[in-house]
Amino acid sequence: MNNIKKKLSVVCFGEVLFDVFPTHKKIGGAPLNVALRLASLGVNAQIISRIGNDEIGKELLNFIKENGVPTNTIQIDQSFSTGEVLVQLDKKGSASYTINYPVAWDKIECNPEIENVVKKADAFVYGSLVCRDLISFTTLLELINYAKYKIFDVNLRAPFYTKEVLIRLMLQSDFIKFNDDELYEISSFLNSPYHSLEQNILFIAEQTNSKHICVTKGSHGAVLYYNEKMYYNSGYKIEVIDTVGSGDSFLAALLYKLLSNDEPQNAIDFACAMGALVAKNEGANPKITDKAIHAFMNPTKK
Repeated sequence: MNNIKKKLSVVCFGEVLFDVFPTHKKIGGAPLNVALRLASLGVNAQIISRIGNDEIGKELLNFIKENGVPTNTIQIDQSFSTGEVLVQLDKKGSASYTINYPVAWDKIECNPEIENVVKKADAFVYGSLVCRDLISFTTLLELINYAKYKIFDVNLRAPFYTKEVLIRLMLQSDFIKFNDDELYEISSFLNSPYHSLEQNILFIAEQTNSKHICVTKGSHGAVLYYNEKMYYNSGYKIEVIDTVGSGDSFLAALLYKLLSNDEPQNAIDFACAMGALVAKNEGANPKITDKAIHAFMNPTKK
């Protein structure tokens, strides 16, 4: 009997870019952040995206390769440049974004190679921002057809979303991840009569026929609705440096545990610890080991 455990495989789809801060720049983009964090946890992670034929595009490719994520599914555009996002941080380290448009990741084209990668993967992760351009949106809708387990990472960045697109993506997803503001905004335009977080999670679950929903609450942790049961983590107290990418690493850690058939409570505890440690550091992709997470979660254990 073959006891070799198959390595978990997850494909992420969407934006790869540079977050440009007032004093420096960092590589980012929510789907890329998720892929990089998954790779750091030992998952076979891939990213489907598009960059420009420019210097920052080459820098991005090198960084992705160096961090253990293959680049064969990153397309190179001859007309549009690599994406950049201007990031402003408030006094609490919370970020606001100015996202350039159009750029290369708006023009991801479907082809047999990326279709095959999605077919073979255990899970497929995508967000709403990549749907702002018809070319990438059409490609996403095609790839969703091939995915075994579909994870929709809601990422509301005004003015780049519509009610119709969000509803369509939620209806096609197996797992939906919101932050609390996003949950309330979407519940509102679906005419939810409810006020509490839990009631609105159940409302969205019923409206979208989804059995798996997660809502992050910033420094107050997260709620996971998984197979008709709620799981909670109330957060970890830390000194925030910046929140860029903390939600992406949270999602990667949560998926890593859930797709590995860990207990949902363990998964949300681990994910909240990961998100907190990212917010405690600068940029979206600080190096964080399994050992560091467990030491952070259990500071009294030797």
